[in-house]
Amino acid sequence: MTDRKAELAENLARVEERIAAACAAAGRAREDVTLIVVTKTYPASDVRILHGLGVRNVAENRDQDAAPKAAACADLDLVWHFVGQLQTNKVRSVVGYADVVQSVDRLKLVSSLSAAAERGGRELGCLIQVALDAEAGGRGDRGGVAPDGVEELAAALDAAPGLRLDGLMTVAPLVGAYAGRQRAAFDRLMDLSTALRATRPAANMVSAGMSADLEDAIAAGATHVRVGTAVLGVRPKLG
Repeated sequence: MTDRKAELAENLARVEERIAAACAAAGRAREDVTLIVVTKTYPASDVRILHGLGVRNVAENRDQDAAPKAAACADLDLVWHFVGQLQTNKVRSVVGYADVVQSVDRLKLVSSLSAAAERGGRELGCLIQVALDAEAGGRGDRGGVAPDGVEELAAALDAAPGLRLDGLMTVAPLVGAYAGRQRAAFDRLMDLSTALRATRPAANMVSAGMSADLEDAIAAGATHVRVGTAVLGVRPKLG
């Protein structure tokens, strides 16, 4: 076993222990929570090692890094999640490899994703990114739509060819009423998910929680957690 494989295996086992313990504490089955490893800034070789260790869901937030990495790992049975703020000029590229876009936060992006998915003959899973730091009618500092904008985007996704509404995503906010209150933020996201599922029961994915707060997300009911640093280590600084 290479040093890097041993390091990733140890880190992954530690994260798995945290997820299992959080599920047990919340009275949930371990299989109810999917681990997505965020591989941004790390090479395709790490993705290959992670695949060999059983990881099947990986995430990226920058198309210029993700596209070549996905191409280099095209032979692996992976589900690729795009989790970053997405500009419309990158949509065609992202739709070429992503299975799920977790950062849908405006109508223009819905129409661009739909056109690209249709052109590529693909069905793309979409999560509405909710910004819990946004004022009504606005968007968050790190992307996302205010809670009052969820229904409008959901209706647009319902009507968009090539797109499938899978659920909701959030990032614990750094400012506003939920700053430093991760559990309360994730509880709020679950309330929004419950409302969404009342009319769209298949949109049951709730993506919340990262390395520092995955336990809070699982306690609230998240179905997917996005973990980078705890698995891959402290990220190298981008140049």
